[in-house]
Amino acid sequence: MRRFTFCAGHRLVGHEGKCRNLHGHNYSLEVYLTGHQQDEIGRILDFKQLKQSVNGWIDENWDHTFILWKQDKNGLAAIRSSDPHRIYELDSNPTAENMAIHFLQDICPRILEGTGASAYKVRLWESEETCAEASLEMTDD
Repeated sequence: MRRFTFCAGHRLVGHEGKCRNLHGHNYSLEVYLTGHQQDEIGRILDFKQLKQSVNGWIDENWDHTFILWKQDKNGLAAIRSSDPHRIYELDSNPTAENMAIHFLQDICPRILEGTGASAYKVRLWESEETCAEASLEMTDD
């Protein structure tokens, strides 16, 4: 497992409280890996390689970006009215749960392709007190 941090904004469409407003978080993302074979040193994947892959993606896509639902026309228009701006559009409302699922199922397979490692769990901390976790069903081959 390796932990990554980034800052991003979002809002939750349909939320009954403060989270319906545009706001930001200091996120912490934990990525848990597994693999079928260790290298000659005894690693599934070098932590530095994991850092480069995940940080590279986060820096390019989520860090200092507004993460918004593709259907949030009002929120998207508000951010686009500011120049410059960065937006990452999700297929679902950007809850911590949906962001964790997206990172585990859609992003990890791409950034880990060819490494021999795969992510089986992601934990996304929205604050020091709150997090969401997504995990893949582990099966024996």
